[in-house]
This record gives sequence, C-alpha cells and structure tokens, in this order.
Amino acid sequence: MSSVLISVAELADLLEAGGSRVRLLDVRWALGDPDGPQHYLDGHIPGAVFVDLETELADPPSVAKGRHPMPELPHLQKCARSWGVSDGDTVVVYDATGGMAAARAWWLLRWAGVADVRILDGGLPAWETAGGKVVAGDEPDPEPGTVALSPGHMPTIDADGAAGWQGVLLDARAGERYRGELEPVDPRAGHIPGAVSAPTAENLTAAGHFRPLAELASRFQGFGSGPVAVYCGSGVTAAHQVAALAVAGIDAALYPGSWSQWSNDPKRPAATGAEPV
Repeated sequence: MSSVLISVAELADLLEAGGSRVRLLDVRWALGDPDGPQHYLDGHIPGAVFVDLETELADPPSVAKGRHPMPELPHLQKCARSWGVSDGDTVVVYDATGGMAAARAWWLLRWAGVADVRILDGGLPAWETAGGKVVAGDEPDPEPGTVALSPGHMPTIDADGAAGWQGVLLDARAGERYRGELEPVDPRAGHIPGAVSAPTAENLTAAGHFRPLAELASRFQGFGSGPVAVYCGSGVTAAHQVAALAVAGIDAALYPGSWSQWSNDPKRPAATGAEPV
C-alpha cells in the first residue's frame, strides 16, 4: 500500500477485516456536472459518505481568492467530523474521474494534518469492474468524529510565490488552456509566465488509474530540476498533480488560488503560446 494510493484489492481486504477505522468519502464532482449527489444516490461503495466539493472542500468563489478557495479550517473540521473522521482513522477518498476530484479531499485533509489519507486508484469504475458491491440510496449519518485539524502540513504558495518561483512551476490544465487558445471559465486566457504545461490528465492510464511510479517519475523529471509548485484553474486538479508527484517521490507546493485568482488580477501578466524550448 502506497502512502498516497490504495488499490481496490487493498481496500476490499481492509473492509473485509472489519475496518471500523476506515472512513470512505465519495467525492464525485466535475466541472460542468452538478449532479454528484445524484450519482452517489444512484450507487456508491457501502458505507461511503458523500462529500460536496463546492460547499465542504471550498469556500464560496470570489474575485480575490478564485473559484475554489481553501475552506476555513473550522469549517473543514466541522465537515470532517460530520463524515465520521476521528484521529487515527484511515480515510479513503474516491470519485469516478480518475481521482481528479477526490485528490482535492486527499490534499486538504493531508494539509490539515490527517496522516493516513488514500485515493482509491481507479475510483468507483475500478471497484465495480472488480466486482465490488455498490448500493443505492442514502446512508445513515455516521457517528460524529472527533478529528482535530491543524493547518500547514502540506506546502502552499500564493500569487507572489508563483510569480517569483525559483524552480519548476507546473500548469496542470489542458494544453489549449495553457497556450491561451481556449478559456471557458476564467476572465483571461494564457498562463503564469515561466510555467510549464503539464496536463493532469497525463498522470492517468486510459483506464483511469495512476501511471506506474517509474512512468510518473520519468514524466516529472522531464520538466526540469529544482523545487516544484503546481497550479491549475482553481486548485482542484492541481491537487491531483501533487498526488501524482508524491507517488513519484517528489514533494510539491500547491498554489490554491491558481489561474482563477491570477487572471482576475489585472496587475498579473498572462503569457500565451507554448513554453520556450
């Protein structure tokens, strides 16, 4: 079992062994798909609690902070306790999109000091393919947890940090957004000057699993050397990049405000086109 991922087989073994200290969080969310709660009701891993990314894993959007600002710590702690999380629990997060949304929960809980948080590799599709049980409808509210959260256990940078980053700054959005050819949600197209295009989707196989460690390590080594920081549109898929980097043994800082914050500040420059060779 890695420190970041858990396989379907490993999760099944944990649950079969009577994993009373395993907390399952269903974090199904995708840009343009507001139906995560309905997807959960249609079918989820038994015992999983639905987690709403928009309201539980983010503060309300703002021009100053971006589309998915980090939630205030007391709010995150209240939510985590409502999911039944206590100190010492193993938390397993999943979605149906290769971990793109679940990684936000992974990162936030790790940032807040929860030591054992895993992303289910392959998510719900992998669970179902392996014959894992899925149940419809709602679950009884879990017994409230007692987890005590504290900030700062994962590194972050702000806009000034991104502007002056001395190292490798990875842009985790799709290449066309990085190059400024398309911008569907934020006020300006382009990327932070000096950033390198590294689309998050390339961390995954066609089946939605994280690529093997050696492949991820080779991928990230190709972007250059030095300290690594990551941003995306609003700090969600960048968390997936941080997770993939962690699988490869590379520590990385997250810029939570990401392009949605940067592009709303007219004082911040926007670069377009491919990065210099």
